Amino acid sequence: MLEQLKEKVCKANLDLVEKGVVIYTWGNVSAIDRESNLVVIKPSGVNYDNMTPEDMVIVDLDGNVVEGRWSPSSDTATHLVLYKTYPQIGGVTHTHSSNAIVFAQAGLSIPALGTTHADYFYGDIPCTRELTRNEVEKDYELNTGNVIIETIAGSNVMAIPGILVKNHGPFCWGKDAAQSVYNAVVLEKVAEMAYKTLTLNPNSSMSNYILDKHYSRKHGPNAYYGQQK
Repeated sequence: MLEQLKEKVCKANLDLVEKGVVIYTWGNVSAIDRESNLVVIKPSGVNYDNMTPEDMVIVDLDGNVVEGRWSPSSDTATHLVLYKTYPQIGGVTHTHSSNAIVFAQAGLSIPALGTTHADYFYGDIPCTRELTRNEVEKDYELNTGNVIIETIAGSNVMAIPGILVKNHGPFCWGKDAAQSVYNAVVLEKVAEMAYKTLTLNPNSSMSNYILDKHYSRKHGPNAYYGQQK
């Protein structure tokens, strides 16, 4: 079942290791098949070494396992909230990458300070509020998804395809699993750049017209970056 999607999700998870944004079992990628409304996700706590497509787990949008010999990622409920809320999302990635975690633990958004950031994220990458004790003790992963939705409600989720959960770490998304991984890797890199920039100059900023220009070069109807068809 969903063999091609399992291959893509497995590859996306292994790409996290290759790109250096996860170690041990610190991360997970999923993707959804919108025709069946089934989600393929990394198994919980399984090491990336020798991981194969057959290790991927298929769940429905209620989190019930449809196929797989392992338990799904412990973050599955968070992924499912994103899929159920935003039909344009086709893949979700969660990591504990170091520089993104620094901002998440500080409870700070990653500010848009330069054109590298602006090429991929149309503005600051937000950080959620801290979850309440009740939210943590009851349905923690579900409420993690809910606080993400609370934070980004009303925004263009594909223009800023990532967020930091306070004290936890980044969740990123895209049209598919591969794009969600790409955005997670970029988020980690711009977090590193922002951290170093703010260390040198805490008053650093970027004008909106520069943000607008660089984002629109790559995105939207007037994009001209790359080879035009």
